[in-house]
Amino acid sequence: MKITVLGGCGAWPAAGQACNGYLVEQEGFHLLIDPGYAVLPRLLEVLDAAEVDAVLVSHGHPDHCADLHPLLRARALSDAPPAALPVYTLPGAVDAVLALDGSGSLRGAYEVRAFEAGDGFDLGPFHVGSWLLPHWVPNAGLRLSAGGSVLAYTGDSGPSESLVELARGADVFLAEATYPTRVPGDAAPYLSSALDTGVTAARAGVGRLLLTHWWPGTDLALPEAAARRAFDGPVEVARPGLSVELPG
Repeated sequence: MKITVLGGCGAWPAAGQACNGYLVEQEGFHLLIDPGYAVLPRLLEVLDAAEVDAVLVSHGHPDHCADLHPLLRARALSDAPPAALPVYTLPGAVDAVLALDGSGSLRGAYEVRAFEAGDGFDLGPFHVGSWLLPHWVPNAGLRLSAGGSVLAYTGDSGPSESLVELARGADVFLAEATYPTRVPGDAAPYLSSALDTGVTAARAGVGRLLLTHWWPGTDLALPEAAARRAFDGPVEVARPGLSVELPG
């Protein structure tokens, strides 16, 4: 399994950056996870839009799904439109994005395959497990298994014991870390810090920690240092262009 980071900003894309977006490859299958703001141009640097085999969305905030719309346009308006793109998502999470062109404009370009957080299902060569995690809107933590490798991804989440279950023994833990050490009070139930994430990574015994969803303008040395206070394994910030080959 290979993961390529397309973007890692939370909320909005900083200059020259993109929001959440991750290309996961296995056996020639290309899965796009969370196509947030500005992810499509990054994706097109490494893959043609028609080559995306499926999209998986953790939740409906636009920094995790807004660029599904231009991706579908790039496919539907091409000279040789590919088959409908399977979009795996929580019920209703991408309805607003799909409605941007009006009724029927992208008909045939996608097929929504809704799942409930807590479901497990097969997606191409991957088996996907999901957990409902605390956020302002329903958010699914995602655990992808294939070829003996495991990638665990939080989407966005506040504190939850389910995070340890989601991440347990994962080769790579791709985890939201919006703030380095402390989440402001009003957001504390719904977001995590890099220090929180380091604690979870240590408890779950993960192989490698990738920090993502940082606040635009953050000095990225700060969340990395904070996570290292709690987790003594490999820690990196999920910068655009970073590629990781998972063992297995």
